Amino acid sequence: MLRRALPRRPEARRILVGTLLSAIGRGLTLPFLFIYLTDVRGLTDARAGLVIGWYGVVTLALSPLGGTLIDRFGARRVVVPCLLIEAVGTGSLALVNSTGSALLVMTVVAVGSSAIWSGQNTILASLTDDGERQRVFGLNFALLNLGIGIGGMTSGAIVDTARPGTFQTIYLLDAVTYLMPAIILLTLPGVGHRLGSRTGADEPSPGGYLTVLRDRPFRRLVIFGLILTTCGYAQIEVGFAAYAVRVAQVETHVVAWALAANTVMIVLAQLLVIRRIEGRSRTRALAVVGAVFATAWLVLGAAGLVSGENALLAALCVVACSAIFGFGETMLSPVMPAITNALATDELRGRYNAMSSMIFGISGVIGPVTAGPLIGAADGKVWVATVVGGCLVASLVALSLRRLLSADQDGRMTPTSTSTSPEPTPATA
Repeated sequence: MLRRALPRRPEARRILVGTLLSAIGRGLTLPFLFIYLTDVRGLTDARAGLVIGWYGVVTLALSPLGGTLIDRFGARRVVVPCLLIEAVGTGSLALVNSTGSALLVMTVVAVGSSAIWSGQNTILASLTDDGERQRVFGLNFALLNLGIGIGGMTSGAIVDTARPGTFQTIYLLDAVTYLMPAIILLTLPGVGHRLGSRTGADEPSPGGYLTVLRDRPFRRLVIFGLILTTCGYAQIEVGFAAYAVRVAQVETHVVAWALAANTVMIVLAQLLVIRRIEGRSRTRALAVVGAVFATAWLVLGAAGLVSGENALLAALCVVACSAIFGFGETMLSPVMPAITNALATDELRGRYNAMSSMIFGISGVIGPVTAGPLIGAADGKVWVATVVGGCLVASLVALSLRRLLSADQDGRMTPTSTSTSPEPTPATA
């Protein structure tokens, strides 16, 4: 299955290696930023939250600009500088000692990260045809989670709040890993250049974000993504943890086990899921994702109902919720970018990918803000009902998207035809 999921072009394989290496560094620091700012650097909880929230706002604000620059100058000229900026910003986190310095450094980190994801997706899309693109995006997601899992286990054995130097070490190591994909990209001189038929950088772009938003199928996909991620991904950091600890009354280490179960599920199931969904309707797969996410939240809701009678069963429900959610992610991760790039034209591919990545940024602002009040109402039952209902609504939106796509865009092809597809033919926006 791994051999089948690997892209045919060696350049794309090397890009995936860069994803894995940078993900290991990301995993080193991902779980510990809030702890580092509060327990090591002495920021209050409110100020640490402000710093992390500021990062999200800056990233979201700059993402559209990143998509425009990718289309105008090519992903290579955008991603490499962003990776270098990200490395400088991440390494500088080891030196912060106040709220002001933390805000400044997180601004630098946000500038770097604003175009990396959309740029790398654009590069991968340019190196693959539509027949293999779905498999490659799925493999990319599996490698991302594998790297984060390796990094998280490593840093968990290293960091100690009584020794600030351990945190400084992992941030410096994270900075080094961001240099790896930049170096790989620099060794591939023919990769990541401007797509489309334009011959000069000074020529006007054939449309912009208004053109992207006029694409009715893509607009429907964006609506689906906003609903699903607001009631799904955006709830993991705040809603899931808060419900598990306050309503289900499990210990905090159970939440850590649950997140580990999520990563294990993704790494083990991703290749199998890629194989099973190949040649099948992508929109139906998205509808299944909504149903799977809704099931995960129902299992978490059951943890709250049984917590007073059986603490072990409540803990198992919390872990199961995260694992079930991870299974849904294995379907979403290859299908969502595959549809996005099937709809995109080469001239606007960067903007399409930037808009797709902005979905997670927007929902990341809405989700945490709404989770707290909803969990506080009726012992969390209102929150559970809202997120379950939202995921099911997203499934209905996904099903309505099917009639707006061609068979090729929806992935309704036989495995033979997908494997022999010569070059992608982007749809007209």
